[in-house]
Amino acid sequence: MNHTIAIEGIKIYAYHGCLPEEALVGGHYIVDVYMKTDFTQAIKTDSLLDTIDYCSVYEIAKQEMAIRSKLIEPVAQRIQYRILKELAGVQKAKVRLTKLNPPMNGHVEKVYVEIE
Repeated sequence: MNHTIAIEGIKIYAYHGCLPEEALVGGHYIVDVYMKTDFTQAIKTDSLLDTIDYCSVYEIAKQEMAIRSKLIEPVAQRIQYRILKELAGVQKAKVRLTKLNPPMNGHVEKVYVEIE
């Protein structure tokens, strides 16, 4: 079967960015994760052991967001890599990492990268 589990709106305060001020002040980020899996067994058993634990995805995102990077691209890649490596049953994973109110020469609400 082809099923999707999505975890949207993981809000994290982190210190990514190319500007020195961003390393000191930090900013708000949102992580969205979309995973392809087969949860047919979980439907039958109603057991967390037969599906993807949302808390594990959250912890991976939180841990990787705590590692400072100048760009958000490598952070999104690290999150996706760990999800695919550590969570049994994930066949594909898409990660969207959004930076809110990026420091630019004008008002920009958000920028994001996606890795699939």
